[in-house]
Amino acid sequence: MAAVPAFARYEVDVRRPNAARIHDFYLGGAHNYAADRAFAKQAVRIDPELPLVARAQRTFLRQAVRHCWAAGVRQFLDLGSGIPTCGATHQTLPEARVVYVDCDPVTVAFARGLLRGEPRTCAVEADLRRPEQVLRHPGVVSHLDLREPYAVLMVDVLRYVDDATGPGRVVRRYRHALPAGGFLVVSHPAPVEQLMEGLSIEAPCVVPCAYASIGRKGRI
Repeated sequence: MAAVPAFARYEVDVRRPNAARIHDFYLGGAHNYAADRAFAKQAVRIDPELPLVARAQRTFLRQAVRHCWAAGVRQFLDLGSGIPTCGATHQTLPEARVVYVDCDPVTVAFARGLLRGEPRTCAVEADLRRPEQVLRHPGVVSHLDLREPYAVLMVDVLRYVDDATGPGRVVRRYRHALPAGGFLVVSHPAPVEQLMEGLSIEAPCVVPCAYASIGRKGRI
């Protein structure tokens, strides 16, 4: 396995497992540490399908962003993105403008280090459960033109939104903010039909152990 970048050794605690680095390990990435790998292997003993599901979700992400690109979208807001490796949005679409959003400061620090030298891409620390915070974040509004079509990516992240907050309410705010021609990309363990209300559904999506959909906001 390739060495973790030198910058990361000084910006993160390598002794504590981190969810984003564990996910990177399941994807076959090199940006993880011994503590992450040990925790990940222990979890796989309980649920052997974890790596398969993680890779299936990443495959869906890549297919979805290519679909949006083919439809003319050049901007992507990737929520709960984790560490942007192993076929992440900017790696799939090098010419796109991408903002990665995560609420974990360790993950964001790691992502920012990896994205050095990537002028079209940045990572910001914000909580996807607070859409207003995300949509008004200086790093988001300075990097994306939210008046023009963009895609909101919510791939395998809504399970982290508690019932009190309500995944439906969170998604509805992002959906409402989309300009005409924008996309919402969602995968979730529960059915997503209501989350995509008012959008035209495009492209059939099959993701193991999840419901997935790509919806486009029509012209007004």
